[in-house]
Amino acid sequence: MPTELQTFEVHPAGQAAASIIVLHGLGADGTDFLSFADDIELASAGPVRWVLPRAPVRSVTVNNGHRMRAWYDIHAFGAHTAAPREDEAGLRDSFAAVHALIDREVARGVPAARVVLAGFSQGCALTLGAGLRYRERLAGLVGMSGYLPLAEKTAAERRDASVLTPIFMAHGRRDGVVGLDRGLASRDALVALGCNVEWHDYPMEHSVSAEEVADLQRFLQRVLAR
Repeated sequence: MPTELQTFEVHPAGQAAASIIVLHGLGADGTDFLSFADDIELASAGPVRWVLPRAPVRSVTVNNGHRMRAWYDIHAFGAHTAAPREDEAGLRDSFAAVHALIDREVARGVPAARVVLAGFSQGCALTLGAGLRYRERLAGLVGMSGYLPLAEKTAAERRDASVLTPIFMAHGRRDGVVGLDRGLASRDALVALGCNVEWHDYPMEHSVSAEEVADLQRFLQRVLAR
């Protein structure tokens, strides 16, 4: 059974016509992206439910084993294209937990094709890894300041439906945590798989900018338009 995740949620006044699940980064919390629900204008999408899950608390090797909210363990920060050793078991457990969140939105009346999965940093990796492996086409995937995990296994494991899912990727040119070259390598790997990737980079570090939020709003308006 997948880990059951705690969530913060912002519900529309009526029945949700779309859902956006946002996955936070290492050591952060679901509330980090609560402002998106206020700042991003999506009237054209109809009533939108925002789902902001909290990662489990676990020991993180790169932070001297300290326990914090993390979707998976990190053995070393990889600022460049060469990826450090990955916590495959932790990633796969979190993939299953995210799939369960999507399944719950479907059970609550939002079709998978009206669900957007988004994430920052670790949440970006989880978004790309889980999103490409989900059995149905989603409305969109949003990867901010992250990378494609288990890249060498993605071609064999991604679902056919994922090729139809639009992907928004954004990265800071001065990112010292997940380097721009690693983000570009992930973009190129996705394009090689036939994915439809919209790429943006910005003069920022490991963060989110106002320009990025504006570009993200346009992407969401497009993929969720009714």
